Amino acid sequence: MADAAEAGAGAVRRLTVLYDAECPLCRQVGAWLARQRKLVPVDLVPAGSREARRRLPGLDHDRTLEEITVVGDGGQVYRGPAAWIVCLWALAGHRATAHRLSTPAGARLARGAVLAAARYRERSRVRNGGGGGRVHRTADDRPPGPGKGWFRTGGPSPPQDCGGTCRAPG
Repeated sequence: MADAAEAGAGAVRRLTVLYDAECPLCRQVGAWLARQRKLVPVDLVPAGSREARRRLPGLDHDRTLEEITVVGDGGQVYRGPAAWIVCLWALAGHRATAHRLSTPAGARLARGAVLAAARYRERSRVRNGGGGGRVHRTADDRPPGPGKGWFRTGGPSPPQDCGGTCRAPG
């Protein structure tokens, strides 16, 4: 599957959020996401699970364990800050925030939030004796850091078509 910028697909009608089911923070954010009123349906699926592999056979599932990944029904793949932004874009009460975060200044804020979440996850894993959870990690088994897999080439942006109610990403 190609990144959203490469896919060139049209409207996003459904999103699949791949989350780390062994991470307390990820579960909490997933539960929050599930409670929100949505403009676009969102399916929460544990990353690397049989269900994820069944639904998305062409996806690099090892990579979904390294970085947050959201997949649109047209094959669009969002990772890192772009994944968080597209989740907000799908929510009735947060679409405007998604658009603010898709600007250059907002992208820096989104990236910082993703890195802070990664640090929290790493600290949680260490406090819990290093077991019981997979932390999204880089290929060389280090937690992500600047320039390490938590952003999508081209910068974060909401899907290309949101029903004419919002500006198209640039």
